[in-house]
Amino acid sequence: MQRKTLKKKLVLKKNVRNFISRVLLTIIIFLVGLITIKQYPHIKTTIINNVYEKSFKFTKIKNFYQKYFGNILSVNSLTPEEQPVFNEKITYTKITPFKDGVELTVTKNYMVPILESGIVIYIGEKESYGSTIIIEQIDGIDVSYSNVNVSNYKLYDYVEKGKLLGETKSDKLYLIFQKNGEYLDYKKYL
Repeated sequence: MQRKTLKKKLVLKKNVRNFISRVLLTIIIFLVGLITIKQYPHIKTTIINNVYEKSFKFTKIKNFYQKYFGNILSVNSLTPEEQPVFNEKITYTKITPFKDGVELTVTKNYMVPILESGIVIYIGEKESYGSTIIIEQIDGIDVSYSNVNVSNYKLYDYVEKGKLLGETKSDKLYLIFQKNGEYLDYKKYL
């Protein structure tokens, strides 16, 4: 019993050290960025053009961060392994092209799974579609899920593939696939 407690303390100590190192490294990168922007004003203009005026890809930043720094808190060894409760693919009875995307006929109050992991970049109402949530997937494709009641997620939440997004409000689910502002053919993704 004592051994287990000692092991947990050591793991916790290591995780705290890793967290502090990551925070300090992030602060250093941030300060270097500020100094660079102050010294070279054209870099500031480039950043403003790419971040504020174009569609900024949050998933690229998240993937970069995870690749080089890992998760923000690595507490996996302290918590028991989670088992997924909901892990499905989209099932439908009828598929029809609809405006820029596709209309799927599903069962009433259908539980909608997330097609691919990503970040929530929009939650709100869209004309002709109803309540909509847009997820920027890790592959760079933005997927709009419409006619869905979503209460579990907020803007900029990270969502995982196969998890429950929400329930449809009727027997219709609308999906739109976009990349860099261009609409994609749904057949490749369903």
